[in-house]
Amino acid sequence: MTNEGQGHVGGADMRVLLVDDEQLAIDRLETLFADVEGVEVVGRAQDGDEALASIKALTPDLVILDVQMPGRNGLSTAASIDVEPRPELVFVTAHEHYAPDAFEVDAADYLLKPVRFDRLRQAVERARRRRSIREAAERAGTLEAENAQLRSLGSPPPPSEEAEFWVPERHGLRRVPVDSITWIEAARDYVLLHTDTRSHMLRATMSALEQKLAGTPLIRVHRSAFVRPDQVSEIKRANRTTTLVLKDGAVVQVGPNYADTLESALGL
Repeated sequence: MTNEGQGHVGGADMRVLLVDDEQLAIDRLETLFADVEGVEVVGRAQDGDEALASIKALTPDLVILDVQMPGRNGLSTAASIDVEPRPELVFVTAHEHYAPDAFEVDAADYLLKPVRFDRLRQAVERARRRRSIREAAERAGTLEAENAQLRSLGSPPPPSEEAEFWVPERHGLRRVPVDSITWIEAARDYVLLHTDTRSHMLRATMSALEQKLAGTPLIRVHRSAFVRPDQVSEIKRANRTTTLVLKDGAVVQVGPNYADTLESALGL
C-alpha cells in the first residue's frame, strides 16, 4: 500500500485510490490519470483488505476498484466500506459474469478492461457530479435539494410509460427513463445505460434495444452503441473512420452501416 498524503495538491478536487492486484493495471491507470484534470492519485492497494485500510486512512473521493482479486473481491470490498462520507466507486473488470452482483452496489460506473482514456475521464466526471449532488443535498438536509440539483443538470420530466427501462438493483428494480440516457454501449452479454450521474447495467441484446428505442431520441450508430444526437459535440473523421465525441468526453465509433442515419439525425 502506498500513501501519498491526504492533502489536496495542485488544485485537485477528486482524490483517487487505485485498487487492483495486477501492478501493470495500476501502472496503466496512473498513466491515464496523469491526463485527467482535477484529480490526484493518493494511494494504491492490491487487495480488498488493503483497500479498506487505505479508504479509512486516506478518505478518498473516488475508488477505482478491480472486481476480480484474490481473497476479498471488489464487490465484497465495496459492500464492506463503512466510512462516511462514502467514496464514489468505479468498478473495473475484464469479465462480465459478475454483473448480477454489481447490482448490489451503487457504483458511478463500470469500466471494461483494457480501460480507455475517454471512458475513464467520463467515469471521473460522473463521480464528481454525483459527489456534488450528494454534498448539496447534505447541506440542505433534504432530498428536495438532490432533486433540484438533478433538474439543474438537465434531467427531463418523466417520459411516457413506454420510454423506460427497469434495471435490477439491490432491493428490487429502478426505473430509468429513456430521456435520461445519454448513450448506451454493449458490454458483452449486458449493456450499460449511461446517464449524467451513473451507469446502469442491464442484460439485453442490442437488437432488442433497437426495437425498444425506435421512435426515441436515441439512435444506433454502431453495432455496439446508441447515442443521443444532442449529446454529440464533435465529429472526427480519419482513415475512413468516423468517431463521435460526446459532451461528457466519451468517444463513440460510428459503424459504416449507420453513417447515413447519423447524418440525417444531425442534419448534415
